[in-house]
Amino acid sequence: MALSMRRRLAVSALAFAAAGGYLLAQAAQPKERVIKVVARRFTYTPGKLTLKKGQPVVFVLTTKDVPMGFNLPDFNVRADILPGKTARLRVVPDKTGTFIFLCDIFCGSGHEEMHGEITVVD
Repeated sequence: MALSMRRRLAVSALAFAAAGGYLLAQAAQPKERVIKVVARRFTYTPGKLTLKKGQPVVFVLTTKDVPMGFNLPDFNVRADILPGKTARLRVVPDKTGTFIFLCDIFCGSGHEEMHGEITVVD
């Protein structure tokens, strides 16, 4: 009986230590930022964004019109945005500057002008 109790205490102590380590690791990670972006012919809302270098960002992308794309070529990420569905795109900006995102699926006569701007700061 005493041996069983010691094992349970040892397992509990290990679990507690592991949980503490996990919480410390989570605290050290930058908090993920969620940004909703709505695409519609021929704009993105919002069209200008400011992000922090190293802070993870999840773009939640929607449209009600026609299939569109969200392409951020300087960070080598893209997603299809389909009417009635939500696309999620995760990015961790690793450089500062101003970068263009654009629609890369033809969505009509104003398609060539459909773009937005992301500024990444330290």
